[in-house]
Amino acid sequence: MTIWHSVIHVAVLSPNVPAMLELHFAVPMAGAVLCTLNTRHDAAMVFVLLKHSGAKVFLVESNLLDIGRAALKRLADSDPAAALPILLTISDDAGSDDYEDLVSNAAAAPFDIRWPASELDPISLNYTSGTTSRPKGVVYNHRGAYLNTIATVLAYDITAMPTYLWTVPMFHCNGWNLPWGVAMQGGTNVCLRHFTAKVIFDSIARHGVTHMGGAPTVLNMIANAPPADRRPLPGPVRVMTGGAPPPPRVLFAVEELGFVVYHIYGLTETYGPATVCTWLPEWDTLPAAERARLKARQGFHHIAMQGVDVKDPATMESVPCDGETVGEVMFRGNTVMSGYYKDLAATKECMAGGWLHTGDLAVRHPDGYIQVKDRAKDIIISGGENISSIEVESVIFSHPAVLEAAVVARPDDHWGETPCAFVKLKDGASATEADIIGFCRERLPHYMAPKTVVFEDLPKTSTGKTQKFVLRDKARAMGSLTTTANSKL
Repeated sequence: MTIWHSVIHVAVLSPNVPAMLELHFAVPMAGAVLCTLNTRHDAAMVFVLLKHSGAKVFLVESNLLDIGRAALKRLADSDPAAALPILLTISDDAGSDDYEDLVSNAAAAPFDIRWPASELDPISLNYTSGTTSRPKGVVYNHRGAYLNTIATVLAYDITAMPTYLWTVPMFHCNGWNLPWGVAMQGGTNVCLRHFTAKVIFDSIARHGVTHMGGAPTVLNMIANAPPADRRPLPGPVRVMTGGAPPPPRVLFAVEELGFVVYHIYGLTETYGPATVCTWLPEWDTLPAAERARLKARQGFHHIAMQGVDVKDPATMESVPCDGETVGEVMFRGNTVMSGYYKDLAATKECMAGGWLHTGDLAVRHPDGYIQVKDRAKDIIISGGENISSIEVESVIFSHPAVLEAAVVARPDDHWGETPCAFVKLKDGASATEADIIGFCRERLPHYMAPKTVVFEDLPKTSTGKTQKFVLRDKARAMGSLTTTANSKL
């Protein structure tokens, strides 16, 4: 795989504002590569990514200007002789907006689009959530972005003239390709800097929203919105969800409100969406709980991805379609990244055997649909038994008092590890540790039920994923729950 180094990178630190949308077109049209940065990063991380990317231009939304300037200061201190990126501001205040001034000045001058010399030239650089010591910059090329945009529009049933509500951050996998996809269909973009359930319902009603996206936590926010914050939907609102396996209870609750949920799955290395849980008409007559369970599966690869498989990473053999044998999800095709920027070793490692190794563990059902069971690092091994944290979380989610849940491994002197649940309750609801454990033991094999329950708010990424590494650290700090002398499950 070839990774290009001789292009100009334009870094952007901005929430979902119109300028961020426009830059998805303007930067590639100028022959440069767009590098959008997570708005939750602090100055230290922004400095690392600016240095790694070698960005020559840095656009910063005015509310994030302190972080941007602090990152540039760190960059200057690290190498006083190096040229700093040109800093341009994005602001609602037209009197102090470098971006709008730049657009106004450029509009009067003739401009020729700088088309890529090759369709495999890079279009964007997206950083995965990593450590400050080894950031991973995922290189997208024009061909992959084009194909994945078309596939996402088709999989998500985005018809002509949609109205799209921006709850997915545009810095995350380029907004799941939808800055380009909504434009492709002649749509209207409703940009939100920040949102709550009330803002979502109000925006849908005010603008006639037809499509939106969001991680399962966004769906959970909608499902548990107070009646006072809800408004009747003007029509069916199609919601694309992904980023984490959605609990069936949440899927059911959102669809009861009139939303139509499309479950997709992918990762930064696959340009975002890579599979879709294709819905079959014969499932419409099934009980609601069964429909939600089926929709929670990850399904098949979309039309632009050559293939998805569940393989034994040691032998590279496909697992049987029995719904039980666990393997690693792997992808290959034109909508797999060009590689990691400036990291050939990591690129070769993750593409061993000609397939992208995701690190996600899954099964394949007899009907061919794949179902992710866990991240490899999140599987809990207790007494030699593998426990899917996702499966345990799904049961906890079905408890009427639970708003959010995440399950991680707690070290144990006897069992090796035991499930530890972090739970946030709904406002006004109550439940004890014994309640949650008993509820799970009635619905799961006893070894799978959590042995520890902690009630607290769950740490989140900017895209709504629970930061399990934070919870794993907390569980490790608790130490062993049992001793050899007290080892009954």
